[in-house]
This record gives sequence, structure tokens and C-alpha cells, in this order.
Amino acid sequence: MLRRHLLLLLLFSSISAALAAHCTTVTATKTFQQCMNLPTQQASIAWTFHPHNATLDLVFFGNFISPSGWVGWGINPTSPGMTGARVLIAFSDPNSGQIVVLPYVLDPTVKLQRTPLLSRPLDIRLLSSSAALYGGKMATVHNGAALQIYATLKLIPNKTKIHLIWNRGLYVQGYSPTIHPTTSDDLSSIATLDVASGTAASQTNDIETLKVIHGILNAISWGLLLPIGAVTARYLRHVQTLGPAWFYAHAGVQLAGFALGTIGFVIGIRLGELSPGVEYSLHRKLGIGVFALGGIQTLALLFRPKTTNKFRKYWKSYHHFVGYACVVMGAVNVFQGFEAMGASGSYAKLAYCLGLSTLVGICVSLEVNSWVVFCRKSQEEKMRREGLIGVPEKESGSHN
Repeated sequence: MLRRHLLLLLLFSSISAALAAHCTTVTATKTFQQCMNLPTQQASIAWTFHPHNATLDLVFFGNFISPSGWVGWGINPTSPGMTGARVLIAFSDPNSGQIVVLPYVLDPTVKLQRTPLLSRPLDIRLLSSSAALYGGKMATVHNGAALQIYATLKLIPNKTKIHLIWNRGLYVQGYSPTIHPTTSDDLSSIATLDVASGTAASQTNDIETLKVIHGILNAISWGLLLPIGAVTARYLRHVQTLGPAWFYAHAGVQLAGFALGTIGFVIGIRLGELSPGVEYSLHRKLGIGVFALGGIQTLALLFRPKTTNKFRKYWKSYHHFVGYACVVMGAVNVFQGFEAMGASGSYAKLAYCLGLSTLVGICVSLEVNSWVVFCRKSQEEKMRREGLIGVPEKESGSHN
């Protein structure tokens, strides 16, 4: 008996997973011509486009993430992004407990969150809208509850491409939905759809690819190459057998790091342009600061005084201070980047931590060795001055 129940449970789970993996054109009240899975939040849409009058019937399938939350979708008439979108948001009416769907305009003030988001009429031709929970009138709003939001829109003739956005949030204060979570999925809920052909162009894959390239380049450049260049200058310049080779190694590593870091910085700027409304304030400020310091350090090579110049000591102090500040800020910002990507527990972060900790270990060993050599030479010099040990043959020969 128990085995039969387990088999039934597994079968039901498999059927549910299969249904969830495929969009549907059939609902309890309407049948649509086309459907498509959206790239995030396990959401999907179905629609019928009537080209003779440019009318679009559409239903959005989403899920609540909180009993007191909201689910919404909308169209941005001008560009792919949240700001400027006209949306329909559904939630449980605080007075009646029934599902209501209200129109909202996401103007630029929404991102600042200074005032509550208030419902207002849309300036697009919305002919009708409604919402229903999956399961009919007996269904209740709970975490994971499935919702359908219907709308009929009048599109501009011969303009069949629309910019879709969708999301869900945890709370509604009165009739004002609060900000949605800021996970990677929540910040990437954007797609462009041609309702006539049924083709979609989601920015999610392009953004994720750029994020990976941005992260790799910046972790290698600011997070590893610049510290390696600093270590090269600090510990190899005292090795007399190397001659000026340490300087060329130092400059080469730093220039390579700055070049890769510049590419990573430019990609970061592009990511910001592709993700309107998404801001990682600290990561952004640190990135700008590190890039500025790196540029100053690179320019410093052009104004490097000769060793006999009286300003040389001031230049060295400035060069050391700015260089070490750039190294520390760069490493800190790499960790901020992992947090921004939601990769705080990833193997990529583990690999970077191993590389950085190895470099730190090498620095500690070299620093200890430098102090041992320095203390030994100081002790020998002191004993030589006191006449406890003799002068080396080379030095005595030179005096003669």
C-alpha cells in the first residue's frame, strides 16, 4: 500500500514537472494561438494576435512568492527595461480578500522609492484586464500559488514587436506594491517579443555572458595581476643579479593588468546600460575608484623623475601609496563582484580565494625573509663597527 502511494506521488510530481516545463495555450476561459516560456521565474505567456485590427489577447502565467505579495507583467512602449513600463499588477484585495488587478506606470521616480507606487490609468490602449488564481474561486493566495493575468491590448498598426517585463514581490501596502527582490532572476525579467512571428529576443543570456567575462577579466587583472606586479617591485628590486629586469617585469605585469582591467571596466559600463534600474552602488563606486587609480599609476610612468632628481622621493611615496590603495580596493571589489553576481558560494570564488591566499602566503614568506636578511646585515654591520669581525676582503682591497 505504501509503495503504491509512493508511486502515485512520484507520477504526480513527474506530471507536474512536465507541465511546468512547457507553456500552454489553454486556460479555463480562453484558448490562445501561441505560447512561450519566459526566461526567468518559471513564468510563461500565451497570446493571440489579430492582425486585421492590431488587437492582442494575452495571458501571463506567474507565481506568488508570499501570501501578502504581488505578481505583475507589463509592456514598455519605448525600450526593454523597467523604467517607463506600463504594467498590470495582481494581488489580494486588503478589504475583500479577492484577487484584483490594477494598472501602474513605472516612471523614473519608482526606482528612487521615495513615494508609494500608486495605481493610475495607462496611456496605452488597454481594452480589458482581469486576473484569476489557478484552481478557481476556491483557490487562495499562498507561497507558490499560480496566477493568470489576462489583458486585451490595441497595438500600433504594423508594430508587432513589444518589450515585456514581469516580476513578483513580497508585500503590498494597501494598494501599493513594494519593491521586488533583487536576485539575478528578478533583475533579468525582460524579453522582446514579436507577437506576429512568435520569436523572442531575451537579453538574459547576453547579460549573463557579459557578466561572466566582466568577472573573469576583473578578477585576473585587478584581483591578481596588479598584486603580482606590486610583489614583483617590492621583493625583486633588491636582488642585485636581476639588474633592471625587475622593473621591466613590474611595469609589464602592471600594464597587462591595467589593459585587461580597462576591458573589464568597459564591459561593466555596458552591463549597466543593459540593466536599467539595476544598481550595485558600492561595487560601481569601487570600480570607478580602482580604474581611476590604475590610470593615474599608468600615467605616473611618463612623469617618473630620475634617481638624482630631488622630487624623486616624493614621487616614490605617491607611487607606493596609490599603488597599494589600488591593489587593496581591487581585491575588495572582486569580492563585491561575486556578491553582485550571486556567486558568493561558487567554485569561481573559491578558485580566486585560493589564488589570492597563495599570493598572500608568498608575500608573507618573502617579507619574513627580507626582515631576516635585513636584521642579519644590521647585526653584521654593528659587529664590524665594533671590530668584532673583520672587514670583507673585497671591501679591504677597495680601501687599499
